[in-house]
Amino acid sequence: MTFMDTDQKESILVVEDEKKISEIVRAYLEKEGYQVRVAQTGQEALGCLKERYDLIILDLMLPDMQGEDICRVVRENSDTPVIMLTAKSGEEDRIRGLGIGADDYVVKPFSPRELVARVKALLRRTGKTKKKVLSFNRAALLINAGDREVTLGGKPVIVTPTEFRILMSFAENPGRIFSRDRLATIAQGFDFEGYDRTIDAHVKNLRHKIESDSKDPEYIKTVYGIGYKFIGIPDAD
Repeated sequence: MTFMDTDQKESILVVEDEKKISEIVRAYLEKEGYQVRVAQTGQEALGCLKERYDLIILDLMLPDMQGEDICRVVRENSDTPVIMLTAKSGEEDRIRGLGIGADDYVVKPFSPRELVARVKALLRRTGKTKKKVLSFNRAALLINAGDREVTLGGKPVIVTPTEFRILMSFAENPGRIFSRDRLATIAQGFDFEGYDRTIDAHVKNLRHKIESDSKDPEYIKTVYGIGYKFIGIPDAD
């Protein structure tokens, strides 16, 4: 089964081993017009990843493998948005999930309507971006907003959709100080109880990808007690 690019709604892969939950999620998503495919095991999900999806809803506790491992495979090959769906509710679990590339984290039991709202918000944020390229530090860092691509020193950098949104907000406002609360809203599209450490995890990931020395950053500087600001030098148009 292949999802083709048409005028229809976006395609979503739901990886969930509990049949009752997957059926409810599928029903709510299809009611909104989305194309939905369900995988009940990790191995089935890996097979599904041969196709392209606009978003993945991923349960972390699967019968044959950990959902985190599937997320890592996704991130090695694409920037497809990932919403983790799990019974793991601890802050450490949330931080770990976001740290390996998830864009959102929904804890069971959950409201199907809330999940659909998060799906819509995430797809809206990842699907509507102005066509422009931002250049910094004599073209060392290039951010292609239209194609959602980042290059550093001429080499592609794979970032998650959430990381891209944060980076774009920084790059469009060099020198502006962003609080962690503001970055949490940018990352999720609504007020999000993500805690300071959630944003710190995203920024840490970004720094790992674009900074040669995080202790002497060229792009993202910590403003202690407040948040972060972008210090890259914009190139002239």
